[in-house]
Amino acid sequence: MRYIQVTIKDIARELGISPSTVSRALKDHPDISPETKKAVNALAEKLNYQPNIVALSLRQSKTNTIGVIIPEIVHFFFSTVISGIEDVAYSAGYNVILAQSNESLQREKTDIKALFNSRVDGMLMSISRETTNFDHIEAILSKGVPIVFFDRVHNSPQSSKVIVDDFEGAKEATLHLIEQGCKRIAHLEGPPNLAISKQRLEGYKTALNQHKMPIYPELIVSCPSGTIEEGKEATEKLMALKNPPDGIFSTNDPAAMGSMQAIKEKGLKIPKDIAVAGFSNWFFSSLMDPPLTTVDQPGFEMGQEAARLLIRHIEMKDKDNAELTSETKVLKTRLIVRASSLKKK
Repeated sequence: MRYIQVTIKDIARELGISPSTVSRALKDHPDISPETKKAVNALAEKLNYQPNIVALSLRQSKTNTIGVIIPEIVHFFFSTVISGIEDVAYSAGYNVILAQSNESLQREKTDIKALFNSRVDGMLMSISRETTNFDHIEAILSKGVPIVFFDRVHNSPQSSKVIVDDFEGAKEATLHLIEQGCKRIAHLEGPPNLAISKQRLEGYKTALNQHKMPIYPELIVSCPSGTIEEGKEATEKLMALKNPPDGIFSTNDPAAMGSMQAIKEKGLKIPKDIAVAGFSNWFFSSLMDPPLTTVDQPGFEMGQEAARLLIRHIEMKDKDNAELTSETKVLKTRLIVRASSLKKK
């Protein structure tokens, strides 16, 4: 069925008045009588009239719409970020268009171009794990479109970002495993091109250094996709070592869940034989057997902060002679200790 959009002219023809009168009535202009306003608004609601956003944006150079690009909508962390974004955006009078890169650089390029062509006022973005070249992002920034990055960021001097303290979160989780008596702690490493992976690896290494524990290269295993299956395979390799680990700190919760599967299938006990800790605090983490120790990221707060920053940039951009200064907001993480790591009770 072909979609037919109701226009101001349709309402005017139905009521026998001019389109300009309808336009002013919809804007609650004081020159229009209450009776006319009532009739116009009633018919507009009946016909499901919606303002033509594209036409308005061409006149006003503003759409009051922001675009959001995330790697995966099914990711529990990103879904909480979206909730935070919408909480602030809708309260400020902005609509949200959501796009998912599905961890693909090509999809990310397509998404950013589509949002630009939709004339969004600004974008919120978390890059895909395939993204190592940022020309497509720089091209949009050069056109004056504000972009605020969250979680997975591009370090551009022209844009702001909201991140969590991945380094401290990883260090705290590793220190916890050390305090529980773990002597050989493995790390399941995330995509090497992402800053969050590097920071979590550094946090892990720093915790070991603080306790003068050696860093064994064979105990650091790459899990670039961070899936349950990948975490399981990585842990099977670790357990096949001549001297396997007695603790595992994973870059994210799904890989940690894969570790737990592999450990159980080997007939070992968690945490008695191998303690496990993750990162992200996925919804299912607390439902694991045993429940998974993890580092909680404030996703909702991250979404709120990112949206506030972007809207501030958009509104400053609208002012003459306003200078935009990039900002970096760092949010604190919180270690949630559960049974998967508690060797000492």
